[in-house]
Amino acid sequence: MAHQQLPSQSAIVGTEEHEQEAIDELIALLPISQCLVHPVHRLYQNFWCPITVLPNVITFQRHFKAKDKDIVLISHPKSGTTWLKALVFSVVNRSHLDISNTPLLTSNPHEVIPFIEHKPWSDLDGLAEPRLLATHIPYLSLPKSIKESNCQIIYICRNTLDTVVSSWHFLVEAAQLMDEQVWSLEEHFETCCQGQILFGPFWEHMLGYWKESLERPSKVLFLKYEDLKEDIGGQLKKLADFVGLPFTKEEEGGGVIEEIAKMCSLKTLKDLEANGSSKLPGTTFEKRSFFRKGEVGDWTNHLTPSMVDRLNSIMQEKITPFGLQFKTR
Repeated sequence: MAHQQLPSQSAIVGTEEHEQEAIDELIALLPISQCLVHPVHRLYQNFWCPITVLPNVITFQRHFKAKDKDIVLISHPKSGTTWLKALVFSVVNRSHLDISNTPLLTSNPHEVIPFIEHKPWSDLDGLAEPRLLATHIPYLSLPKSIKESNCQIIYICRNTLDTVVSSWHFLVEAAQLMDEQVWSLEEHFETCCQGQILFGPFWEHMLGYWKESLERPSKVLFLKYEDLKEDIGGQLKKLADFVGLPFTKEEEGGGVIEEIAKMCSLKTLKDLEANGSSKLPGTTFEKRSFFRKGEVGDWTNHLTPSMVDRLNSIMQEKITPFGLQFKTR
């Protein structure tokens, strides 16, 4: 029996090696980013993807098999991803986990809900259902199984003015930790306006999920960071209804919604030892770097009037015609 298994295993390994070579050859032919951005980005299916994760993105896209009960959290980077992960995890698991025993007390939200493109995903089959997964990949480049299955997508976006500032702080801190070149806010802003930011252009990223949420509201829930800040209770109820786990009258009366909101707040998560200076496994980012200010309107402290006018003009042209707008303060 062992002798019969060896050729099969060898064939599997050979197939994997052949596919990896093909992926490497594909990536080598893709357009490369010209703006000051690290790591280098390649233009894959009309979005700019860091070469460090692009092989995983392509493999995930080709082979991932979604399950009907999967819940996939999606965002453009620095748009409220960490907060969304904490909120969804708490809502979905509240029947057996509360603020006294939630894994969020000892683990970063990115450890609780994995980014599929940042780690090998072959071990996801062992996750309990509903599986909670996350990605930054644009809608058009999602695996076909996600689009065609009954799994649900929760998308969060944020006013681009704040996203530009937040992403700049995040990337500068990462560059400093690795003793690499630090670029100015002006250079970062220009990169954003040209769409060469991580998983950009950001306007295409937003529109892909916005359009799907309008066409298939039971499939895609489109959330805005600013709405969560303004009415966390109402947004949590909307989220719970969407995933088929609405809050009961007893839960609402017992303060469960308020408990989840408090547990997942930036202040609570930021003060936890689990979110200190240690690095997120498999990355160069310190866990604390995912918790800066989280304020709406922080762009007023960093962007010049001409920057604001330029970015607003871009968004006015790109997304406003489709009915997508943002509150700025």
